[in-house]
Amino acid sequence: MATVLLIIHLFVTLALIGVVLLQRSEGGGLGIGSSQGMGGFMTGRGTANLLTRTTAVLGTAFFVLSLTLALLGRGTGLQRSILDAPPPPAAPSAPAPAPASPAVPTN
Repeated sequence: MATVLLIIHLFVTLALIGVVLLQRSEGGGLGIGSSQGMGGFMTGRGTANLLTRTTAVLGTAFFVLSLTLALLGRGTGLQRSILDAPPPPAAPSAPAPAPASPAVPTN
């Protein structure tokens, strides 16, 4: 189920990116969604309304799918922190070597 939702989420994400890039910004942007690109099918205002509504629907779908995937994946992850892991077993320690005696100069 999570795989199917993840694939749908990918398609919604790509569609949302495409629709946002089609919109005309105040600075001009790509402006592909203008009436010249639509072949006179819709006016500039109609195209803007369609793209705005499509962005809202895709944004809502993206948000819902993100929350759903997060809830489905809750608790299935592995331990990621060293603080969550139990301490490793203690290894038997070897005796420390005896310190070397300092050399005493003879006069």
